[in-house]
Amino acid sequence: MAQRILCFGDSNTHGTPPMAARGRHERFGRDTRWPCVMAAAMGDVELIEEGLPGRTTQHDDPVMGAFMNARPALRMALRSHAPLDRLVVMLGTNDCKARFQPSAEKIAAGIAGLLDIAMSEEEAARHPGMRITLLAPPAPVEAGPFAAEFAGASQLRLAPALAALAGVRGLDFFDAGSVIPVSPVDGIHIAAEDHVVLGKALAAHLS
Repeated sequence: MAQRILCFGDSNTHGTPPMAARGRHERFGRDTRWPCVMAAAMGDVELIEEGLPGRTTQHDDPVMGAFMNARPALRMALRSHAPLDRLVVMLGTNDCKARFQPSAEKIAAGIAGLLDIAMSEEEAARHPGMRITLLAPPAPVEAGPFAAEFAGASQLRLAPALAALAGVRGLDFFDAGSVIPVSPVDGIHIAAEDHVVLGKALAAHLS
């Protein structure tokens, strides 16, 4: 039976290309997006992609809308797609926006809230034996059309905070920033070739 994997994240899970200007709504194809590359390399995987551009770990975004908050979305995804064998979560980039007064600790706390949902007794009954992999996104930098929005983001050190959280919860952890950077075009999105690199690295990690 195929392994059922839900990849839950933001625009970098959706497959949004680096943007030289705002207002574009493009998406990489299945041969490029890291969840698809990962699934193809692993083989015998039923992949569920759940990436929403702008999604945060815990914030009702005053600019983009309350539906950017991952908490209700994760609840819905877990119930819509039960039973799952594995949940892969990569979030935190959008929490680095200056309007959220970010810190690595605050973002890790947002991820912890999502883990509370995914690891609850109620969800465990729907997803017996589900394994969770926590991904730290590649660190954002101030560049391109989003530089002002992400002012100060390059000073955050999210990966160590998420690694510590995964350790405390006894979860699998992978630092995407250890194998790929963000694109210098906009400082937040992943270039096509790096989607492929990340997908293959994750397939090796999870297999």
